[in-house]
Amino acid sequence: MKRRHNMQFGAEYCDDGSVRFRLWAPAARQVELCLAASNRAARLSLERCDNGWFELVTDAAKPGTQYRFRIDGGEEVPDPASRFQPEDVHGPSEVINPATFDWKDDSWRGRRWEEAVIYELHVGAFTPAGTFSAVGERLDYLADLGITAIELMPVADFPGQRNWGYDGVFPFAPDSTYGRPEDLKQLVRSAHDHGVMVLLDVVYNHFGPEGNYLNSYAPQFFTDRHKTPWGDAINFDGFESRIVRDFFINNALYWLTEYQVDGLRLDAVHAIIDDSTPHILTELADAVRSSVEPDRHVHLILENDRNQARFLQRTRGCQTRAYSAQWNDDIHHALHVLITGERDGYYSDYSERPLDQLGRCLVEGFAYQGEGSPSRNGQARGERTAGLPPSAFVSFLQNHDQIGNRAFGERVATIADPRAVRAAMAILLLAPFPPLLFMGEEFGAKTPFLFFCDFEKGLAEAVAAGRRNEFARFIRFNDPVARAGIPDPNAATTFEMSRLDWDDLAQPHHRDWLRFYRHLLKLRCRYIASRLANACAIEAHYEVHGDRGLTAHWNFPDGSKLDLLANLGSVSLTGLAPPTIQMIYASEEASETALKRGTLPAWSVAWFLES
Repeated sequence: MKRRHNMQFGAEYCDDGSVRFRLWAPAARQVELCLAASNRAARLSLERCDNGWFELVTDAAKPGTQYRFRIDGGEEVPDPASRFQPEDVHGPSEVINPATFDWKDDSWRGRRWEEAVIYELHVGAFTPAGTFSAVGERLDYLADLGITAIELMPVADFPGQRNWGYDGVFPFAPDSTYGRPEDLKQLVRSAHDHGVMVLLDVVYNHFGPEGNYLNSYAPQFFTDRHKTPWGDAINFDGFESRIVRDFFINNALYWLTEYQVDGLRLDAVHAIIDDSTPHILTELADAVRSSVEPDRHVHLILENDRNQARFLQRTRGCQTRAYSAQWNDDIHHALHVLITGERDGYYSDYSERPLDQLGRCLVEGFAYQGEGSPSRNGQARGERTAGLPPSAFVSFLQNHDQIGNRAFGERVATIADPRAVRAAMAILLLAPFPPLLFMGEEFGAKTPFLFFCDFEKGLAEAVAAGRRNEFARFIRFNDPVARAGIPDPNAATTFEMSRLDWDDLAQPHHRDWLRFYRHLLKLRCRYIASRLANACAIEAHYEVHGDRGLTAHWNFPDGSKLDLLANLGSVSLTGLAPPTIQMIYASEEASETALKRGTLPAWSVAWFLES
């Protein structure tokens, strides 16, 4: 089985052995193709076409040929739609023939979203080797854990040897630090052989600050009418925005077809500014839904600080219209406040009623559905979630942001009572939402996950200073001396500290954590996942008991009932009325006798199910 996405951009290998080169360069007068051969370099002129396009079909190139585009007789630039950058962001692009990879997975159609148990990982820091192939070697472990989807942090080519991935500048090119395109395809194929989906994090809100040459020949890619944290916004709604929109829509289709990934997580879409109709998010989702085979399960997930429920709407039959789910920061923030006591920065929005906000997340999805946000100067945040199923909200206690955006990258298990962490995870892993784990949390990893990058001199210093100044709003870092102690993102040691230490699994303490996660995920598979299919109309409610007790109840369409009792405090909770139905889980501290008396010990959780 051969798969390719036929793009209007970049270098496309043709069936007759020629290669078609195409570049959108509306600000250029002349574009030449510069081919790198073993003993000579060739320059061939591209023909100027309508609407700023330049094109050439030639037999002088073949798969493996390296090339650049020369703009107006001067600067030579890589291809913005390069399929591979073997020598990093400033080097030449390489012609790739996607048909050389044999997929051999005709029967794989994906998995239903309701089955999702997501494992987010950074390819470079997940294993000592830091490659796509090394991730593949851990698939047996992940499948045995109960993972049904791995989510790769962005792999689009970034500058240097290490980066979170959100500074990518070649969105079609897997970074050469991790391997070649066929290595990523092999990882996807192997994951499918293990029954595991592959989700890919993509960045459509900005380009990274190093290696982006678009402004020199296609400044129409950007607009100064809108501003983002990274400067001028990508031009999704202004003059000549049609081709810009097509560039990113093609990128989504490219990963879903040529690489057969099972879904995309769109980073920080609240930073995508589009005043036109349809919104680029709507048009992109429509293109995906109309292009993929109808019997294939493909999932689109948002990160959206605005909590815009409009993008998550379902059909009358509870089928996904556009986006399958959104990362639910609300549930993380409420739980984090409850188990750590931290209340500054953006946690101030959850400082007064965290238990109530957690309850609302459990039964409605978002805590903020139009209420004013104190950390945003009272600005209204969110939209009503009525009619949305639990599967529309991805829940987590840790992810790359919530660990890595801490000054020292501490994992929650190092700053909270382990009993509290276990109670929080007993809630998240058995609640009717797709749970997400961050690499290593399942065995109680102590390695931090710091912010790291590898920029050129000058930019590196600016990024380090900016990173430290971001923390000035936190009380702990009001003092510039305290901020100076924050690790330098560009130092190689910062990255090395962030690599997972798999030797931890040799220690009983870490094996205990792993057993805990495996047990909960087995219970989820056995009791919860099957009840989530077509579960739009779930009647649910919650009650708060004192300042640390919470009960929640879900009535599923099949007639089954799920009940939660939780004590998220350091003293026992009494006076509860436990359900009389089957108990499927209880924290070690919560004996059945105590529960029958209505007593829930400190930091304990119990789940009950009536089939």
